[in-house]
Amino acid sequence: MNADTDMTTLMAGRVRAAARTGTPLRIRGGGSKDFYGQALRGDVLDMDAYSGVISYEPSELVVTVRGGTPLAELEALLAEQGQCLPFEPPHFGPHATVGGMVASGLSGPARASSGAVRDYLLGVVLLNGKGECLTFGGQVMKNVAGYDVSRLMAGTLGTLGVLMELSLKVLPVAPGEATLQCSGLSQQKALDLLNRWGGQPLPLNASCWVRDASAVPTQDLLFVRLRGALAAVEAACPRMVADVQAAGGQAVPMDPSQAGADWHACREQTLPFFAQPPSPDACLWRLSVPQTAPAMNLPYVPLVEWHGGLRWLWAPASAAEQLRQLAGQAGGHATLFRRAALMPENVPVFTPLSPVQSRIQRELKKQFDPAGIFNPGRMPMDG
Repeated sequence: MNADTDMTTLMAGRVRAAARTGTPLRIRGGGSKDFYGQALRGDVLDMDAYSGVISYEPSELVVTVRGGTPLAELEALLAEQGQCLPFEPPHFGPHATVGGMVASGLSGPARASSGAVRDYLLGVVLLNGKGECLTFGGQVMKNVAGYDVSRLMAGTLGTLGVLMELSLKVLPVAPGEATLQCSGLSQQKALDLLNRWGGQPLPLNASCWVRDASAVPTQDLLFVRLRGALAAVEAACPRMVADVQAAGGQAVPMDPSQAGADWHACREQTLPFFAQPPSPDACLWRLSVPQTAPAMNLPYVPLVEWHGGLRWLWAPASAAEQLRQLAGQAGGHATLFRRAALMPENVPVFTPLSPVQSRIQRELKKQFDPAGIFNPGRMPMDG
C-alpha cells in the first residue's frame, strides 16, 4: 500500500465513522479563508498532509495536484515553465492550498477577462460523505459526458466532499503587459469607458476603480491592465490614453514593478481600501452585478473590479437588505464577505435562495453527503 492509498484509506475511514455517528467534519486546508462563509463547525479534517504534485505536463498545459498542496508551491512550479493560473486566485495568507482555492471559488483581478476557477478545473477525485472515492472529469477539456461534476465543486466551500486530487488547465504567461493609471474619471465615466473598451478588440485584462481619500484633494483613479501579444499591448496603449483624455481625464503608463505590486495588493486585499474598516461595525460586502450596471446610488463609495462586474464596499450589517435589493435590481447579488468584529450572527452571508433553488441545493447535498457531516452551516444549502 503506497502513501497516497494509505492516506485515502485513513480519511475514508474517518468519514465513514463520522457519518455513522453524525459527527460534523470541518474540511480545512491552510485556513486562509476561514473567514468566508456562514459558520465553522465540526471536528477539523486537516488536508495539510495530503500534499504534492501528482503530474505536470507543461506541453499539455495541465497539472494534477493533491488537495492540500500549497498554492504558492504550485504557482512557483508553473512560473519555472513560464506558465500560470490565469484567474489569479487570491491567497489571503501564506498557507493557502489548491483545494481551498477550488472550494472557495474565488478569482482575482483577471477573472472578467480570463475566466473563473471553475473554467480551469478539468477533473477531481472526491471523497464523498459515504467514504467513497469518486472520480469526475479528467485531464483534457473534452472529457465530460453528462453532468460536469468537476466544475460543480468550485465554490461549494467543502460542503459536498473532500477534494483529494484536482486537475487544472494552465496557460502561458502573456508576453506583453502594461498598466495605465487614469485620473479624473468619476465612477460612471470609468464604467462607460470600460464598457466601450470591452466591445473592442483590445487586450483588456483587469481593471480597478477606486477613490483615493488619502490624496489632497481626493482623487478618483482607474487602473487598467492590458495583457497579450506585445504588439497588441503596444498598439492599444496610445488608443486608450486618447479615449481617457476625450472623457476628461488623464492617463499615464505605470512602472511595471509598481504596477505588479499594486495588482498583487488588489488580489490579496491589502490595498488601503481593504486594509482598515472605516468603522468598528463596517463589514466588507461583495456585490456581483452585470458589467453594464451603472454606478449605484449608495452612501458608501465602492472599489470596482472586473470591468464593473464586482463592487466592493464597506457597510454595516444593518445595510444587508438595502444592498441586496439594489444588487438584485441590477441583476446581481450581494455577499457579506468579511464580518465586522461586532455584529449579529444571524445576518446571512449569502443572498437567501428562492424556494426552488433551496430545494435543489438540499437534494444535491443529500446525494454527495447523505449524513450532512461536511462543513454543516457553511452555505445556505444546509439551512
